Amino acid sequence: MTRQPWLAAVVALCAATPAISEVLPADLSFTEGAIATSLTGVAGNPEEGVKVMTTNALGNCVACHTVAALPKVQFPGNIGPALDGVANRYSEAKLRGIIANAKMTFEGSFMPAFYKTGGFNRPGDGYTGKAPKGDLPPILTAQQIEDVLSYLVTLKQ
Repeated sequence: MTRQPWLAAVVALCAATPAISEVLPADLSFTEGAIATSLTGVAGNPEEGVKVMTTNALGNCVACHTVAALPKVQFPGNIGPALDGVANRYSEAKLRGIIANAKMTFEGSFMPAFYKTGGFNRPGDGYTGKAPKGDLPPILTAQQIEDVLSYLVTLKQ
């Protein structure tokens, strides 16, 4: 019987790695629109945040917002406020809350709630024309919210 030292190392590493505790959308706690603590306990990655912000199938923030630091974006939107200097205008907690559900800060906002699973007005089940069964999945994961936030806090003009 051969020993596999690499397997023992992997098991030891997994045992030593703390489990990531993710805040679920239903458990979010907003204070005046802000979410004070990380949704994952893991620091966001600004490069991944840019990917989320500029990818159609993810957040696609640039469909509505301009960001001067992202000049290669094709067809940037201008119906939302420019994100340049956003880190000077809002705290990290406030930005996290706006990304998760902007309506908690700006009641009449048309910005989608990126981390919400229920309480929608008549959402459809894909393209079936039928109401969904149960909650919908959030648009972004908790880590993607933290990634976008980690990029936005770099935008200080």
